[in-house]
Amino acid sequence: MTAHQPRPIAPAALAELRATDDAGRPCRPYTATEGGHPLRCCLRGSAPGERIALVSYAPLRRWAAATGASPGAYDEQGPVFIHADVCPGPDPELTGYPFARAGALRAVRRYDARGHIVGGRLLEIPDDTEKGFDAALDEAFADPEVALAHVRAVEYGCFHFEVRRG
Repeated sequence: MTAHQPRPIAPAALAELRATDDAGRPCRPYTATEGGHPLRCCLRGSAPGERIALVSYAPLRRWAAATGASPGAYDEQGPVFIHADVCPGPDPELTGYPFARAGALRAVRRYDARGHIVGGRLLEIPDDTEKGFDAALDEAFADPEVALAHVRAVEYGCFHFEVRRG
């Protein structure tokens, strides 16, 4: 069982992103011709024929607005795929960490309650993907200053999911 709970993008944020993204651009949905786009609304890969959108998302900014944190220069935004229309979110029957592929590189970035980076690490996902993520996130939350961690793809810097202190 996954030791930490990956969080999808919250429904209220998704509703906003489906209108205007965090860079101020209108959402431009399209029909996926291929599958596999990592959907941050339901934490699974897309299927061919699904209506999706690539939007700019600022996860730390949104968390800071809800908590009163002030990330300053650590605020950033980047591309994420979402369903173009409301979806039911993650399947409660699925276990493990999303978008986990052995050999893929991930950055596990740690933030304190102010929203400032307090460290991170590179994770090359091992064959036992769950054990690898558990260890990286256990390490992150062993530091009492860490309030949340973001998991990002190294290749493109894309935000994959967030884990909060539990």
